[in-house]
Amino acid sequence: MSKSPQVYQLAHYEVRPESLDRCLAAIHQFVAYVREHEAGTLRYDVWQERDHPTRFVHAFIFRDAAAEQAHSDSAEVKQFASVLYPECLAPVDFIDYELVTSKA
Repeated sequence: MSKSPQVYQLAHYEVRPESLDRCLAAIHQFVAYVREHEAGTLRYDVWQERDHPTRFVHAFIFRDAAAEQAHSDSAEVKQFASVLYPECLAPVDFIDYELVTSKA
């Protein structure tokens, strides 16, 4: 496949058990905002680890680098981070990827 302008990213983190409900509520609220207001965010999935429910992965696909930057600079990201980051056991690990192949 040729290199796509799309940005593929995963974010991994773990939250404190006592903050799980608060973090889940913030995740749902935030993704609802992204779904409604960010046309450049083509995909935003949040996965919760089945055997360790305090561990999460966010999978993002942005239309391009400008869409990723608009997302990152939004007030909503800052609000979400203000709830989530203090509850994380370690800093959120963001990793960028290149698409190799896909069924999608």
